[in-house]
Amino acid sequence: MRKFIEKLVEGGFLISGSVSSFTILLIIIFLFKEASGLFNSPEVEEGYVLAVNRENPVEHLTPEEIMDVFDENITNWKEVGGKDQQILVFRFSDLPNYYSEAELGDEFQHVPEKISELVSKEPGIVAFFPEQYKATDFQGKVISGAKITPSEFFGGMKWYPTSTPVPIFGLVPLLLGTLLVSIGAIALSLPFGLAVAIYMAEIANARTRNFLKPIIELLAGIPSVVYGFFGLVVIVPLIQQALDLPVGETAFAGSVVLAIMALPTIITVAEDAMRTTPRAMKEASLALGATQWQTIYKVIIPYSISGITSAVVLGIGRAIGETMAVLMVTGNAAVIPTSLFEPVRTIPATIAAELGEAPAGGAHYQALFMLGAVLFLITLLLSILVEYISSKRKI
Repeated sequence: MRKFIEKLVEGGFLISGSVSSFTILLIIIFLFKEASGLFNSPEVEEGYVLAVNRENPVEHLTPEEIMDVFDENITNWKEVGGKDQQILVFRFSDLPNYYSEAELGDEFQHVPEKISELVSKEPGIVAFFPEQYKATDFQGKVISGAKITPSEFFGGMKWYPTSTPVPIFGLVPLLLGTLLVSIGAIALSLPFGLAVAIYMAEIANARTRNFLKPIIELLAGIPSVVYGFFGLVVIVPLIQQALDLPVGETAFAGSVVLAIMALPTIITVAEDAMRTTPRAMKEASLALGATQWQTIYKVIIPYSISGITSAVVLGIGRAIGETMAVLMVTGNAAVIPTSLFEPVRTIPATIAAELGEAPAGGAHYQALFMLGAVLFLITLLLSILVEYISSKRKI
């Protein structure tokens, strides 16, 4: 009977582990499947056409160039490889400026031919209009139709997912914002975390250690939105006043909040690693005349360096993957940061802020899944690094 129960429990564990692993695998497959559709999406908004005059030598415009043209930052075709000619921007809503209602028809039945006529007679025009109004004998040259490329996404310097006529999905500002906030958080939390870990492992008495350890571990259980609210109400105004900044929602504010959140992980893992140092090694150091501090930094820290490094990497992983706290205190500006004291936007914050508004199956939706895939790969690499470091021990 006892063996039967053991077999039953063993089978239950096996099934539970298999189901969990299979579920995780399905989630990963779904993530990459949705993300991969981004590179099959057209650059120009789906269902619309971008066209120029047939005599225009320009065959293609990048998304950034199209945005600059329609924002009138580029006003001459010479700036994008064309003739020395002024650019005339035409949007579908501009049609009544060129034709009367009678010319367009009571049911807009003449709209396709009028758009075709306008494009054919205006040499400097760039027209953006719904594809349904493209005439079968269209007299212009369509320059849309290219797909979003990996280089545009992974090397893009701008993130404007809702711009018209071309949404722009550039990973660089979001990736740099994520790394800046995360590195700042580790730079702030590592000295404090290591100091507290050394104190608890080697200096504090048993009573103090037993009092502090549960409190530190309890900090890891506080919801991130609480940390974010604390940062928004306390840390952000403090940074703004102390550093005389225009706004307090900056990368530095995010780093401070994430540093507080990463401390429990760093302290706990590093302290556990230090306490695994063999007692014989410490006693031998002291017997040779070393002081307690010399023993700590010449024996204990070198012996437990793999565990300390794992604590740092796990802290970085916590910082990179954090969403709500960062969303609340960093200002959410999707621009390339030049310092810690500017608003930034991170990858997790972007996904949380925009996924609810992105049309399912559209390019914006797929771009957010691609951001999730990038975040997954970063955390996967960090996990592999933790396993590699933990498997090595310097003696």
